[in-house]
Amino acid sequence: MSDPRRILLVTGMSGAGRTTALKTLEDIGWETADNLPLALVDRLLASPPPEGAAEDDRPFAVGIDTRTRGFDAQAILKRIQKLRSDRGIPIEIIFFDCSGEVLQRRFSATRRRHPLAQDRPAKVGIARERELLGPLRTGADFLIDTSDLTTNAMQQQLRGLFAVPSGGSTLSITSFGFSRGLPNDADLVFDLRFLRNPHWVPELRPGTGLDADVSAYIAEDEAYPEAMQRIEELLLLLLPRYEAEGKSYVTIAFGCTGGRHRSVHVAARIGERLRTEGFSPTITHRDLARQTLDALEGRPEAGGKQGVTVN
Repeated sequence: MSDPRRILLVTGMSGAGRTTALKTLEDIGWETADNLPLALVDRLLASPPPEGAAEDDRPFAVGIDTRTRGFDAQAILKRIQKLRSDRGIPIEIIFFDCSGEVLQRRFSATRRRHPLAQDRPAKVGIARERELLGPLRTGADFLIDTSDLTTNAMQQQLRGLFAVPSGGSTLSITSFGFSRGLPNDADLVFDLRFLRNPHWVPELRPGTGLDADVSAYIAEDEAYPEAMQRIEELLLLLLPRYEAEGKSYVTIAFGCTGGRHRSVHVAARIGERLRTEGFSPTITHRDLARQTLDALEGRPEAGGKQGVTVN
């Protein structure tokens, strides 16, 4: 008889990183679901697979927060304890916390309304949510406070705690802007400032490298096809060798000037290509939310060519 499937309940304060955590778990091999009604979660956890169906032995993470229909922290804890004791199901809880001051800044920066304070200040919703989630925080098996953590640092913690054994390296891909410095943990850095810059096209400037029109503009650069092919071939050559040498973590960084257009597009493209080759990269965009300044981008030369940026 196979070991019970590992199950993780992912919960915590709104804005503390729960959604990012679920995405990271998915990237490292977990099956994930978010905000399922509790009645459905209960049936999902308690029911064996259909007779004759192949069991999915991947670990399973389900996101739960105060917006979940039927939310009751004490009832959740009682049900978890019953499943642990009666059926031996290895259910664990991870709780993402954050200081109220930092949460208020995050909601202000993103202009999002707190789910428990749609027409009131965010601090009111934060206080109410902390009260409702108190029992889950107390009963959590893992507690991660993201007040002083970058997204990348939080993801590294999750990979260290929950990476599905595969015998390979944990692969991270990040985009960044040279104007704000190199990533500290990068193993391989690719400078994409040779590609033409959408920043100097007024209708493309507000967009990002995740937008189709920005991506199309970048891909029209005459150097783009060959450059992408060579980068992909190089990575497909190197990554198996890093794994063979036992390197636990590999971080690939793609940089442009501001970190919003060229590097974002290429990081996303390379990440998808590596997924098709059987890798499971975690993709982050370090500077995507930051506004770039014309002074940092350099000035396009006559004829539409990019000027050289000195950092």
